[in-house]
Amino acid sequence: MNPAPARPRFRDRLFLQVVIAIVLGTLVGVFWPKGGEAMLPLGDGFIRLIRMLLAPIICGTIVVGIARMDNLKEVGRIGLKALIYFEVVSTAALAIGLVVVNVLRPGAGMNVKPGDLNPAEIASYTSTAAAQTQGGVSAFLLHIIPTSAVDAFARNDMLQIILFAVLLGVAMSRFRAQTEPLFKVIDALLAALFAIVGMIMRLAPLAAFGAMAFTVGRYGFGVLASLGQLMIAVTLTSVLFIGVVLGLIARAAGVNLWKFLRYIREEIVIVFATVSTEVVLPRMMTKLENAGCSRPVVGLVLPAGYTFNPDGTAIYLTMAAIFIAQATNTPLSLGDQLVVLGVLMLTSKGSAGVAGGGFVTLAATLASLHQIPVAGLVLLLGVDRFINEARAVTNLIGNGVATLVIARWDGALDRQRLDEALNPSRGT
Repeated sequence: MNPAPARPRFRDRLFLQVVIAIVLGTLVGVFWPKGGEAMLPLGDGFIRLIRMLLAPIICGTIVVGIARMDNLKEVGRIGLKALIYFEVVSTAALAIGLVVVNVLRPGAGMNVKPGDLNPAEIASYTSTAAAQTQGGVSAFLLHIIPTSAVDAFARNDMLQIILFAVLLGVAMSRFRAQTEPLFKVIDALLAALFAIVGMIMRLAPLAAFGAMAFTVGRYGFGVLASLGQLMIAVTLTSVLFIGVVLGLIARAAGVNLWKFLRYIREEIVIVFATVSTEVVLPRMMTKLENAGCSRPVVGLVLPAGYTFNPDGTAIYLTMAAIFIAQATNTPLSLGDQLVVLGVLMLTSKGSAGVAGGGFVTLAATLASLHQIPVAGLVLLLGVDRFINEARAVTNLIGNGVATLVIARWDGALDRQRLDEALNPSRGT
């Protein structure tokens, strides 16, 4: 008889550590608000530690993945499939948010007069939104091309890094013999970078504690009373989207969604606590590769999904826009709401890398429509951090599922490794 496997020590159980840290952080925020606010550097420091590694990890993963491909047509095929998937699923998220907010009507009865709101509180968001929307689609496309590779890495601009990495990977693939030494160096560097990620992730419980203590200490629970309906509506819609839409998509690809959620449970709780999907990007790339997705698919789809497939943010954007209209008694016909939906289909794709990206995107959308009062964004300031938790987790899960599905469609998913990852040995 084989001996029973040793139970993991507490220091090796990251999920449990983060959950305990979230509870402790919440308690500190409730009973010692000022002390909770002072804990913000713990969460911010952790996020900065991870962000300093994102550019080289994303670039290296894409370069190595493409350089290993035998046929460069695979790159275009994977990219096209990913863009089609992103557009269809993120549009579905926008539409579901629009339907639910009209059914639940969380803003009805608030009777807020736009003239009573203080737009100065959102001045930083609206000014950023104006800068982001100048030039339209052409400016957005030109922005993808960096002024220099160094500038793209210095600013951690994901789209620019992806473009540079794809071009470098294609060039290395065409001249494989000559670039083999560079390939080995990049591959070795990636191994070292992921080792650093492993060291930094040991600080995740501390980051979760600091982030939750700050959030509860700064905003408390009282602010949730009047806007609780919107929070509940966004959360329920996110759960509905994950369980039904992503569940059906995953099933069609032969993936059990609930087992996948259990597989990435540590990443989910870290994102919930820190309200940032970037902090788990390196770990998600590793886990998806370990689950059988080929490195080229992971390297191309997952980072691109952070920009083009923000499912949780899409849900929030439509619900928040219509909520403001309801709260300020702004009449919107079905045609008006479809226009909002159409504009958000475009603006929701350009918020990556912007501070308060979802908020800035919403400000830009409302400003371009000239119908829903932009000053109504003030209503969301108190609960935006809390709603961010639901949309960040939804974004994470949505992009994880997208990577698995596209890998399956492209024949780049090892079913045996996926089964072993989602059904770990029970010691039999």
